[in-house]
Amino acid sequence: MAAPPAATGAPITDKRQLVEYIAAGSKPAAAWRIGTEHEKFVFARDDLRSVPHEGPSGIGALLNGLAEFGWDRIEEKGNVIALVRDGASVSLEPGGQLELSGAPLETIHQTCDEVHTHLEECRAVCERLGLGMLGLGFNPKWRRDEIPWMPKGRYRIMRDYMPKRGSLGLDMMLRTCTVQVNLDYASEADMVKKFRVSLALQPVATALFANSPFTEGRPNGFRSFRSHIWTDTDPDRCGMLPFVFEDGFGFERYVDWMLDVPMYFVYRDGAYIDASGQSFRDFIAGRLPARPGEVPLMSDWVDHMTTAFPEVRLKKFLEMRGADAGPWGRLCALPALWVGLLYDQTALDAAWDLCRDWTTEEHEHLRAAVPRQALATTFRNETLREVAGRVLAIAEEGLRRRARISRGGEDETVHLQALQTIVARGRTPADEMLEAYATRWAGSVDPAYVEEAY
Repeated sequence: MAAPPAATGAPITDKRQLVEYIAAGSKPAAAWRIGTEHEKFVFARDDLRSVPHEGPSGIGALLNGLAEFGWDRIEEKGNVIALVRDGASVSLEPGGQLELSGAPLETIHQTCDEVHTHLEECRAVCERLGLGMLGLGFNPKWRRDEIPWMPKGRYRIMRDYMPKRGSLGLDMMLRTCTVQVNLDYASEADMVKKFRVSLALQPVATALFANSPFTEGRPNGFRSFRSHIWTDTDPDRCGMLPFVFEDGFGFERYVDWMLDVPMYFVYRDGAYIDASGQSFRDFIAGRLPARPGEVPLMSDWVDHMTTAFPEVRLKKFLEMRGADAGPWGRLCALPALWVGLLYDQTALDAAWDLCRDWTTEEHEHLRAAVPRQALATTFRNETLREVAGRVLAIAEEGLRRRARISRGGEDETVHLQALQTIVARGRTPADEMLEAYATRWAGSVDPAYVEEAY
């Protein structure tokens, strides 16, 4: 069993090292890959409750069961907290949400195969333990205080700091699930264009994947309550990043923003040291109160970059972060949407032409309105449903030009069909569940644990 990675890398004494680290992510198009991540709620089938880490049917037992399929365990203070295998990992969110971080793959067909294999393994272990897994963006039934915390040191620090910056940060940690895709860029200019397109169009993805309309057993007034939660989590590290659309944006400007994001922790000698609210700039200067006289290592910067939560996040790749989790078919649809838009130059140009004149005020309008109204959001004398239709058409053509054919003879456009159906009907997954709640579910969210389970 392995421990969490140790603090490693060269000492950081100059901002230029941080810029060069991100710039080193640039790759030729032939080396671009697709990394898909998705989270799901683990629940006990007998009473639908969230599951603690300990116990014969706990999250630890689930991870140990999955390890039988050839995953290597990672421990923290004697607790199994993650698994790794062939470039992929399985890890835990604070409330026991199980996350697959997929390997970097060449096609969306491979992504679907990876997700299918993972869910089959999960199903086999869950059957044995009396567990189930739920694909929604927000826990539909249980209060925050009814959800057990996972035994990871960084979560204790975040748990204490979150309420100082917003009222919904603990809900983000304990009660949300997402699906995201990580994509590559060729150069700084390519990164800038992809960042701008994906950030502007992130509300479209939020609307298409809106799947979190219930809180504690009742409708909450939102289509994507998960998305709304990020608006009241921490203004220092969340949001639409208006500077991305300003002249001169590039690797260095993003590094400057990250340096102004307050820290959470420093990892040393197998322990997380509380540095919440402290400055990474002070760390570089050797003046961090949590580690006086010490300068950061590159692993500290890598850790710090994971503690910012904008709608699109830059590392050595770009992360699309706007979508609620959902069933198997939509897990494949998210990479299809963004690969179609960003991995074909003609599609990327068309997507940029679509949104290049949107103003800061319009970006903020979409960010604020879409969690509640989804595809019905008004925008420039139409609804976001019409905009989404044009975005999907661009993505479809981009995938068609990629011409990556499956063993069954289909190209990647097949993975957009779930989203095309949503636009054609004008009804999000949340709308479908709200109707079920009012009719055949008879005012209960319990049927979601059957119909929305993997």
